[in-house]
Amino acid sequence: MCSKVVLINNQIGLRARPATFFIQKANEFKCSIMVEREERRVNAKSLLGVLSLGIVKGTEITIYAEGADEAEALDALCELVNSNFSE
Repeated sequence: MCSKVVLINNQIGLRARPATFFIQKANEFKCSIMVEREERRVNAKSLLGVLSLGIVKGTEITIYAEGADEAEALDALCELVNSNFSE
């Protein structure tokens, strides 16, 4: 298992559209991916799970991945977050 901490900097955080982009990217990988905020961890492939974290601008999240393509998944999701979801 590997993990990375990233800062959400886009204007609306992980709400509706950005959350959908995040989940679509996570679903491209076979490994198990989780997102954690303040010790609450949810499946990164679940829209309701990600939305339930209430991630807003300025929030640090930790992304965990475990499986065959875990490194690629982490890199891709961190790149998406760091691009501010192409806003």
